[in-house]
Amino acid sequence: MNANLLKGNLDLILLAIIEPSPIYGGEITREASERTNGYFDFKEGTLYPALHRLEKSGFIKGSFQYLPRGGSPVKFYELTESGKKELSDKRREQQAFDQAMSALLGKS
Repeated sequence: MNANLLKGNLDLILLAIIEPSPIYGGEITREASERTNGYFDFKEGTLYPALHRLEKSGFIKGSFQYLPRGGSPVKFYELTESGKKELSDKRREQQAFDQAMSALLGKS
């Protein structure tokens, strides 16, 4: 995985994973890996600073909840209304970029 490509798309990736329902960090990492056949393998040093930044920007909100298995509470993240708009905007930008790249590189 090219770190520069990840850096430019991290917000879109995280918002898309969080969109369906509240989710905690471990699930986010697992979901990203499963949905991309292991291409995205987030480390804590990448994931949590990005989640904190998205939360500070008001795109997600976090709340502590207990897992059914017990133990300490974990922070679950969910999209805010501004996060839903941001995700929609980022999806549009990504689609336009993908189309432009396909036109440039030729279809395979």
